Amino acid sequence: MTRGDWRMMITFNGDTKTVPDGITVLGLLEFLQVQQARVAVELNLEIVKKDKFGTTAIKDGDSLEVVSFMQGGF
Repeated sequence: MTRGDWRMMITFNGDTKTVPDGITVLGLLEFLQVQQARVAVELNLEIVKKDKFGTTAIKDGDSLEVVSFMQGGF
């Protein structure tokens, strides 16, 4: 088995997801095709700063909430 075959289970916005082992917040956003420019990420009830997306590792069983900001007006 190669490293790319390893998987872990996380909760993403209330849904269970299977993702590659060792993935970072940035890698997860890319893996799930979430635009990272206008999102806030909470990992296990802690806000992750944007400059830490690439270095914050996600572990098996972690819970993430991702909120996208929308621009709009009247």
